[in-house]
Amino acid sequence: MAETLGETSPSPRKSEEKVKKAAGKQTEKEIEREKEELRDKKNEKMVYLTFDDGPSKWTGDFLDVLKEHGIHATFFMQGSHLKQPSYQSDVKRAIKEGHYVGAHSMTHDSDELYKNRQFVPEMRKTLALIHKITGTNPHLVRPPYGSIPGLQDELIHVQVIEAGLKVWDWTIDSQDWKYPNDPQKIMTIIKSTTTEDVEVVLMHEKEQTLKLLPQIIAFFKEQGYEFGVYSDQHHFPNNFLSDSRL
Repeated sequence: MAETLGETSPSPRKSEEKVKKAAGKQTEKEIEREKEELRDKKNEKMVYLTFDDGPSKWTGDFLDVLKEHGIHATFFMQGSHLKQPSYQSDVKRAIKEGHYVGAHSMTHDSDELYKNRQFVPEMRKTLALIHKITGTNPHLVRPPYGSIPGLQDELIHVQVIEAGLKVWDWTIDSQDWKYPNDPQKIMTIIKSTTTEDVEVVLMHEKEQTLKLLPQIIAFFKEQGYEFGVYSDQHHFPNNFLSDSRL
């Protein structure tokens, strides 16, 4: 930390005390702000709708439904899909309409990401594509198949932290990809696993999920949830590793 130049330089001891005092004040302000936010949201239940594997031919339709209901969501998009020019207008639209777009790797290939330890390089490439398309600078990623077992590899884990990436898993797995012809099974899974005041719902850009989305939204509204969208500025940990650094 550089000190402002003056006629006399303060002693190292005084400088250290000054830094500690400033840090203490900053911490007190942050704690007070968090307390105020908690008071404001004392009885608030929050659900984050998240969609993996886009962009896709369904992205625009998902955005239409979300817009109709006045809800913002969090998308985790795949680099190989982001490269396709026909999808990029919907990625721009998602940002314009207040949604968050994070990274879901370039390949979604478990061996490449975890055995070959390409997780961080792939996520960086995907985030760079998102920036190129939208102008945003997201830091949030979702590991394909979850942070367990993938990020249990110590080297990858350290690389993620050093790269400044943030990781979100989920609290509710809708398993929507398993049931293309049984939307009510998906709905049953979501209902039966909704147990916490803050929920992060894993879904995918699938036709069956699109058709079910109004019903999913209605369910969470009936349960008294507000709908949240991820923000880099207000990150909170949500990973299976229970690592507060991610």
